[in-house]
Amino acid sequence: MKILFAASEAVPLVKTGGLADVAGALPKALREKGADVRVILPKYGTIPHELAEKFEPIATFRVRMGWRNQYCGLLKAELDGVVYYLIDNEQYFKRSGLYGYDDDAERFVFFCHAVVESLFHSDFVPDIIHCHDWQTGLIPFLLKTRYRYEPGTRDVKSVYTIHNLRYQGVFGRQLLMDLLGSGEELFGSEGIDFHGAGNCMLGGLRYADKLTTVSPSYAQEIQTEYYGEKLDGLLRWRAGDLSGIVNGIDTCLFDPMNDPALAVPYRGSLPRKRKNKLALQRELGLTESEDMPLIGIVSRLVSQKGFDLIEAVLEQILSEDVQLVVLGSGDWHYEQMFRRAEANRPGQVATWFGFNDGLARRIYAGSDLYLMPSQFEPCGLSQLLALRYKSVPIVRETGGLRDTVRAYNEYTGEGNGFSFTNYNAHDLLYTVRRAIGFYRDSETWQRIVANGAKDDYSWTRSAKAYLALYASIVPQREESDAWPVTS
Repeated sequence: MKILFAASEAVPLVKTGGLADVAGALPKALREKGADVRVILPKYGTIPHELAEKFEPIATFRVRMGWRNQYCGLLKAELDGVVYYLIDNEQYFKRSGLYGYDDDAERFVFFCHAVVESLFHSDFVPDIIHCHDWQTGLIPFLLKTRYRYEPGTRDVKSVYTIHNLRYQGVFGRQLLMDLLGSGEELFGSEGIDFHGAGNCMLGGLRYADKLTTVSPSYAQEIQTEYYGEKLDGLLRWRAGDLSGIVNGIDTCLFDPMNDPALAVPYRGSLPRKRKNKLALQRELGLTESEDMPLIGIVSRLVSQKGFDLIEAVLEQILSEDVQLVVLGSGDWHYEQMFRRAEANRPGQVATWFGFNDGLARRIYAGSDLYLMPSQFEPCGLSQLLALRYKSVPIVRETGGLRDTVRAYNEYTGEGNGFSFTNYNAHDLLYTVRRAIGFYRDSETWQRIVANGAKDDYSWTRSAKAYLALYASIVPQREESDAWPVTS
């Protein structure tokens, strides 16, 4: 089976969030199971030079968008066993960042057109294009409309994955009509109309052969009005085509036994893990103590991640004789909240605002507890990384957090973390205090950590689920195409 992943970012080339991890790791897992999986994304100016120079041009062609007739280059390279293609247009993609530009609509409409057009110029014609998030949402739409009867694309199926329903690519009607060269029919009952605007994600939700999202719980949640971001009706209508498949992590890339960012490698040994805790405390100017529980946070600092709850009870949490390390960036309000806490409690609170991959790994390795009380969470990779590094997560029961973190039960000894149901600050505080209490019981704590170590956080199970999904929409080819001979 031949699969083309279309994404706006993918490791190792470029990354701003969890989508890049998925688009980089899942193809490798699928290839290990026999699928021919390749990845296509824009040729951004931020791709490291040492990787960009490995790509060779294989085609150039023109892409028509309304009145525009734009240049497009197609480049190819194999990185770590996976073939990557780059869509080249410097006007759109040779910039200092990936997103947030005034012409994002034009940039990613071009990308969607270019991905489909590349099929006529590439050495690879897929059975399925697997599209990710709003930036590729128009690819299924184009396949089922403009390219429906083209010999090179009419048999290509599509799968569309929602990584976060909140970000939909909503733009003005006239702009999208202009870019797509369409009239008002674009906004009919089978189009991409969204409350008077145009919605790129709708192209994927309406026209993809199958829909997925990144956890079973989130697949159910987005069919409700509360989580559905005004698309719950459509998602309920397509519920039979919607699956929730939990993300995995690259367990080779994130391996505490072989992570060069760590001071001391370890596998299941808590004493060795705590040597990383002491190293982290020294690095960040915290009071050195093996016994004081250290809570880690690596996150975007936005309300979705539950920082309004943390704000309401931060002083009570810090009064519990714990340390707190925060790495991330986001809303100025939350950054200031943690800056004040660090200034008021030197040696107890440490912050780093921005992105630092090495420090993030050292926080996972050095923390005893990992705090992630999200308002909603499609899947979440941070709690999986925390479990991989033997840091016990404290989460709210939503989306992928509910599917991957099981609350510890002191009566049965089961559970790999701590959780609370209601989006309530005092429920969060109670759960943090409960976790701290069990931390101070070394025998119980060892059991909780050991429970987490039993889980499989790799892409193996997820890859099997995706392959089954692909097989449901691509008919199995017969070994021979010859007509049977009859007498």
